[in-house]
Amino acid sequence: MQRLNLLVRKRFLLIATCFALLLAGSALRAAAQDDPFGDSAADPIRLFERGQSAHAHGELEKALAFYEQALKVKPEFPEAEFQRGNALASLGRLTEAEAAFRLAIAQKKNWSLPHSALGALLMRLKRDAEAEPSFRAALRIDANDNVALRMLSEIRLRAGDAKEALELAKRATAIPEAPASAWVVLAIAERANGNAVAAKATLDRVLTDEPANVAALLERADVLTDQKNYDPAIADLRAAAKVKPGEKTIMARLAYVLQQAGRNEEAMEVAKSAGLEVKTSDGGAKGGVVGTREEIDAANSDDPAVARKALEKLLEKNPRNAMLLGRLGASYRTDDPARSLDFYRRASELQPEAAEYAIGYAAALVQARRFADAAQLLRQVVRLQPDNYAARANLATALYESKRYSEAIPEYEWILTAKPDVAVAHYFIATSHDYLGEYPEALASYEKFLAAADTKTNQLEIDKVKLRLPSLRKQIQLGEGVKKNKP
Repeated sequence: MQRLNLLVRKRFLLIATCFALLLAGSALRAAAQDDPFGDSAADPIRLFERGQSAHAHGELEKALAFYEQALKVKPEFPEAEFQRGNALASLGRLTEAEAAFRLAIAQKKNWSLPHSALGALLMRLKRDAEAEPSFRAALRIDANDNVALRMLSEIRLRAGDAKEALELAKRATAIPEAPASAWVVLAIAERANGNAVAAKATLDRVLTDEPANVAALLERADVLTDQKNYDPAIADLRAAAKVKPGEKTIMARLAYVLQQAGRNEEAMEVAKSAGLEVKTSDGGAKGGVVGTREEIDAANSDDPAVARKALEKLLEKNPRNAMLLGRLGASYRTDDPARSLDFYRRASELQPEAAEYAIGYAAALVQARRFADAAQLLRQVVRLQPDNYAARANLATALYESKRYSEAIPEYEWILTAKPDVAVAHYFIATSHDYLGEYPEALASYEKFLAAADTKTNQLEIDKVKLRLPSLRKQIQLGEGVKKNKP
């Protein structure tokens, strides 16, 4: 009997122990549910890997939590900081993403990926001037960083440097397994360099492999539209619209090409079906702008900030509208010369016969201190329109700043003939002669400037002239600077 009681007690203890283990297991499972980091909470590598897994499944908030927990355990963890930046960028938290990328760069300087990711983010924020050094830094570390090559090519295109853009795009596509986006950038660069045949061949290649590649379809439609080959362009745009049904940007481009093809009723139907309308400045179909009534009204607002924002929205729907490009070029000319340059260049390429876009482009080149390029372009405009004052004024500036003083003088003389009250032209003529060592002619022009100058607007130049005149007169008395007779 005693032995039986002992067996019962042992069995009871065994059951109690098993029950306790079951309870402990339940408690551990409950704790794991309450603590999403589980038993990896102290292991930054496992936390990072779990973040990577969530990131790959599109669970961005969950991935971000794992990355941040990993960084709590190991504050200097550049890979986690970099991926945290990527997650933040995908969530639209761009300021935080920028800070994360910069911290990853600081922690691991010889790593290209954070540099190219930062550049891509800055491009997204329309900060091309800051993005370019990031891409160049990435390429110094890894010459085959495909993101840096592709996006830097786009930046150089926007800056009007088609030659370097093409070189970068070729490098991007030379990398094995280059993505389709790299080939699309190559086609854009080929087209910008005047090789539409090569651009179309490149796009044909992309679309053979990926018939639903929207970027390639849109770019090939642009190439075909340039060639006035409207039917296949329309077919490409309709194919893009099937991939992205209801996308207003695509529908607007389709309506535009239908207009160019003279299929005005279809254009109106397409615009109407997309909730858009067509406005024209000349009452005809050509040059129409497709957009909502609100966007078009806002683009004509007297408030520059409102107008600029609306113009940019309309340009997304009308990317080949020279008028919109020209207006944006004018809008950005003083506060963002690089963007102004891009807008004017594109407008000028679309309508090379329109002097106002060429002049705007040249003025932006002057603003960007690309004087030789500006002078070359303005020479062409002046040959076609010799009495165009804006072209002459910008040409005079470009030549003067290029130190081509003997060429600048006739342009400033033309300005004085057209507008005798522009006193500062005398100053530039005088200094041009002075730099050329033609001292008597410089003195005569300086005196004309002082006689006509306004102290309210020309005080700086007046002070410079008064400082120069005593030494200039002495040089003339010594017989220096006599203008040589030309053979």
